[in-house]
Amino acid sequence: MSYQFLQFDVADRIATITVNRPDKLNALNDATIAELGRAIDEANAREDVGAVLLTGAGRAFVAGADISELESQSPLEALQRARAGQVIFRRFETSPKPTIAAINGFALGGGCELAMSCHMRIASEKAKLGQPEVKLGIVPGYGGTQRLPRLVGRGPALRLLLTGEMIDAAEAYRLGLVDQVVAPDALIDTVRALLQSMIANAPLALAGCIEALNRGQDATLEEGCLIESDFFGLLSATSDMREGMKAFLEKRAPVFTGR
Repeated sequence: MSYQFLQFDVADRIATITVNRPDKLNALNDATIAELGRAIDEANAREDVGAVLLTGAGRAFVAGADISELESQSPLEALQRARAGQVIFRRFETSPKPTIAAINGFALGGGCELAMSCHMRIASEKAKLGQPEVKLGIVPGYGGTQRLPRLVGRGPALRLLLTGEMIDAAEAYRLGLVDQVVAPDALIDTVRALLQSMIANAPLALAGCIEALNRGQDATLEEGCLIESDFFGLLSATSDMREGMKAFLEKRAPVFTGR
C-alpha cells in the first residue's frame, strides 16, 4: 500500500509509521489523518507485524492540525472533521497490537492527541507537548479533553487545556503524560527494544490485555474484573496458552503462533 504523507516500513515484526510532512512540521491535514487510518489498519491486518511504532520526520512528531484547512471550516465541517479524526485515533488506541508513540519533537494539538491515542508514549529530551487550541479560539477536536485528564488528572489537564502552554519532556514525564524520557539519539532504539520485549509474548494475550484494559477503564471494579475473567477463560482455549505453560515447565523459550 502506498502513502503520500506517511512512510510505512516493517522490520523485525515492527511496523514503523512515520508522519512525513517535515516542511509543515508534520501538521495533520485531512489526507494525512486518512492515511493514518489506512496505516494502522494495514499494520493490524498484516501477519508479519506484531507491534507499531509511530513517529514523525524531522524535528516534529506532529506539530498540530493544518490550520490552512481549519481557518475556513463551517461548524458542520468542523464537527465532521473532529468525528472523523476521533474514529481514526481510536483505532490506534484499540489496536490489538501494541502501539507506542516515539515523540521526537513537537507534539502539539492534534499531535499530542495522536500520541495520547497510542498505548504508550516515549519522548526525546527535546520533545515539547501541549494542547494550544484555546489560543486559536477552539477546543481540542481529536480527544484531547477526554484522554488528557485520564492520563494526568483533572487539575493538570485543565491547566494545560486552559493555558494552552507548551511543556517540555521532563514536565510531561512528571505529570504522567509520557512514560519515559530518553536522549534523542536513543529514542527509536529504546522504543523498538520495548516493543520487541512485548511481541516476544503471546499475541492473543497481548490483544486480551489491551482490550480488557480499554473496556474496563471506565467500568466499575466489579465489571472490570468480569471482563478480565472472560479473557482469562477464553485464552485458556488457545494453543499459545498450552505452549506457554509447557515451555515454562520444560524451562525453555515458548514459540507462540497467535492461535
